[in-house]
This record gives sequence, C-alpha cells and structure tokens, in this order.
Amino acid sequence: MATKSSTAVYVPRLKSLYLAERANIQKELGLTNVNQVPKLEKIVVNIGLGKAKDDKKYIEIATNTLRKITGQQPIETTARMSIATFKLREGSKIGLKVTLRGDRMYEMADRLIAIVLPRLRDFHGVSAKAFDKQGNYSLGLTDQTVFPELTFEETSNPHGMQFVFVIKSKGPEHSKKLLQLFGMPFEKGVK
Repeated sequence: MATKSSTAVYVPRLKSLYLAERANIQKELGLTNVNQVPKLEKIVVNIGLGKAKDDKKYIEIATNTLRKITGQQPIETTARMSIATFKLREGSKIGLKVTLRGDRMYEMADRLIAIVLPRLRDFHGVSAKAFDKQGNYSLGLTDQTVFPELTFEETSNPHGMQFVFVIKSKGPEHSKKLLQLFGMPFEKGVK
C-alpha cells in the first residue's frame, strides 16, 4: 500500500503571524466578530510615467522594474481625458500598476517592511498620517534602488513608486493596528 509523502505547505511569514494573532487583535480592539478584525486585502504598486511621452524606453525600464520587484507583469494605465496644460492626450500611456493578492501580497509586504524600508537613507519611520477614511494606507518611495532584486544597471533611470495597502477595516485606527502587527515602522511622535 502506497503512503502519501508529507510535503510541507509554504505559508508566508506575515500570513501565519496574522492568523496566529487575529484573536488577540479582536480582543484588543473590542470587536464582537472575528470577521470584523482588520485584514489586508491587496497591495497595489503604481509607477507614474510622466516622462514616458518623451522617451518610450522609460516604459520598458519601469515595466522591468515592476516585474522583478513583484513577480507579476504590470498593466499600463492610460489617460482618461486630455489636459492641454500637461501636454497630455486622452489614451496616452501615463503609468504602470500591479495588484498583488494572496501569498504574493504577504511576501511583498514582508520584503517591503523588513528589507526595503530599513535600507532607505535617513529613514526615521513612515508617516502615520497616510491613511484614508476607509483605513487604506499609502506609501511612496522616490527611488527604486533600495530593492535588492534590481542590479545597478537596471537602476540607471531612477523613478518613484507608490504602494497602497488596501485594508478591510472599520477605520484608520484599526488598520494601523494591523500594520503595527506586521512590523511597519511608523515614525515616533515629537515629544
């Protein structure tokens, strides 16, 4: 009789931490149902390509950057309307974005919090005021050179990127509690 071999199923570190601490967060926030506990739903990584209308190679560089960082092929975002002041035409390519869910989302959050943010120069923590009314958190980086996945040649054209943590929660206070559990280094208040 053949026996099944026991294969270990990989679970991202932040996901297992969340599942282990979910009951504690529920007690701490005074929630009655486990489904009310704040939960990370997705991470959207966005790159604005204002220079792309002048240089088409810029789109290729940014696409390669997002592909290496996230492990997914980015989609191009286009302008919805023409704006003469910005010399922008409707339908022109103005950005790239990737939406991460599931295990890739937790892996990206872990790498961002544990590896990338500590590598920033003169880093004193992320802003605690970057929450919207629903509890989503936005974080912007001005340079992609802090990602260890990229080589020096791939970072020759610096560009910024934005990370949006979409969190299902009752509000910013609950979302902040979740991000603190994940180890997000919020800046200390002025004493």
